[in-house]
Amino acid sequence: MTANWKDNIYLQRQQLAEQLRHPLAELAAHCVPVWNDRSALEQVLIDGFSTIPNCTFLYCLDEHGVQICDNVGKDGIVPGHMGRDRTDRPYMKEAMPSWGFLLSDAYISLRERRPSLTALQLVKEGDNCLGYLGADFNLRDLPVTSELYEEPGFWRQIKGDPAIRRQVFQQCRIESPMDKHIDQALSILDELITDRGVFQVSIHFSSSQATVWTTEDPYRYRILDQEVFSDPDICLLFPLYPYPMNAEIPREDIAQILNIMRGLRLSDPTFYLRNSSINIFNGMISLTFSCDGSHYMPYTEFLLKGTDFWF
Repeated sequence: MTANWKDNIYLQRQQLAEQLRHPLAELAAHCVPVWNDRSALEQVLIDGFSTIPNCTFLYCLDEHGVQICDNVGKDGIVPGHMGRDRTDRPYMKEAMPSWGFLLSDAYISLRERRPSLTALQLVKEGDNCLGYLGADFNLRDLPVTSELYEEPGFWRQIKGDPAIRRQVFQQCRIESPMDKHIDQALSILDELITDRGVFQVSIHFSSSQATVWTTEDPYRYRILDQEVFSDPDICLLFPLYPYPMNAEIPREDIAQILNIMRGLRLSDPTFYLRNSSINIFNGMISLTFSCDGSHYMPYTEFLLKGTDFWF
């Protein structure tokens, strides 16, 4: 089973915790003898800073979450943080595990407004809790140890603007220029996808335009407006390109997919298709209707549903 994005985050955090737990525990032990000596404590953090991989700042907090020294960064002491109350920060509101080490959820930092996370190590002298050793990390500095997640291949429905949903029975589809020439427009898109290298298309029926991405130039999109769809010569500007062998959607299914979208656009005056998209590589179809609800589904499931299912 393919891991989803939450699974990948869990694995990434697990590996980060394994890298940080022991170095922070060792540094916390060095802090204990000088816990009540601010200058000596800051020197311990300076000396141990290089042992904490990818760290942005180190600092120590008392048991109430108030700093008892300044921040220490790669260039030494960062003044202005002594006495800072961190109790309102997200990582201080998480429950400390029984083993005394916490890797927080990601949050937005106050200083740079960047995604960050904090590791907290409990500092103890015997059974007496002295406070916490804190280590801040900028997410940009942390190594990515897990693979980029794949988009799930199951049907997902996402509700849109509640204001639009409430007014759906008071609206009626107004014929767009694309609607008037929809057969020609969809034939042009069929040609571009099957023979001209377009691997993703986003169709905006109501505004009579489509945005396309090509296999040979995937980082740039091109906008096809209603004037383009009135002239099939546009196909000549896209060079012939063999249909990709690794495409999830078979070439012969593109015409049927577009034909079903045509029906969803024209079959009902109240519930009608506003936007749709096709990506031949991940095999997914997206649909956004007049009620502003969006659906994402595998093309195989889309082909099994007729217009009666939707309306």
